[in-house]
Amino acid sequence: MNTPTSVRPAAKKDIVRGIVTTLLINGALPLLAYELLRSHMTSISALSIATLIPLLDNLYGLMKHRKLDVFAVFMLFSFILGLLMITMGGSEQLLLIRESFVTAIMGIIFLGSLFLPRPLIFYFAMRFTVGNDPQRTAVFAANWKYQYFRFVMRLMTAVWGIALLGEALVRTILVYRLTVTQFLALSNFVMYGFIGAAIIWTIYYRRHSQKKLREIIAREAK
Repeated sequence: MNTPTSVRPAAKKDIVRGIVTTLLINGALPLLAYELLRSHMTSISALSIATLIPLLDNLYGLMKHRKLDVFAVFMLFSFILGLLMITMGGSEQLLLIRESFVTAIMGIIFLGSLFLPRPLIFYFAMRFTVGNDPQRTAVFAANWKYQYFRFVMRLMTAVWGIALLGEALVRTILVYRLTVTQFLALSNFVMYGFIGAAIIWTIYYRRHSQKKLREIIAREAK
């Protein structure tokens, strides 16, 4: 979602750069650090050191902008949860679907945020749309006064929560009904199918809702 004013090209570059940096700091770099360190120490020690990277980044962002980056915190939590699942071990079936435990918990968090003053997608949309620009952040946040905007944010949050839970449920059913070979052949299609469908729906629905919001704002401005 965005306001009637379009994002300037330079701003778009800054936003994309910020998203890539967030993914690297909160995902790729900690995973790389964990993989390099775990052969020289215990998994828990390697995990503790790896999580310092996104933790320090979050602390830096908190001191610089005086607010938490919800997207970065979400990425940090999912990364820690994923690595903890790796260290837990378990039966063959549990090992095969450990990623789905993470997506299930993420789905529950999405749906749980519907009971908060503002759902999770609101913060994600603000992060992806306006970055850390205080003026544009204020303009984006002001859209919350429109009932339609609030509906869109909650609907998107619900769709993502259901998609993540659906992925976890389907893969859990499959792991107990298929052979290991069959499951490995199909599991990634299920995972990326659910997530890909949610992404495609989000892109098209965002375009539709953005246009409708602009019309609502234009009508009220008359």
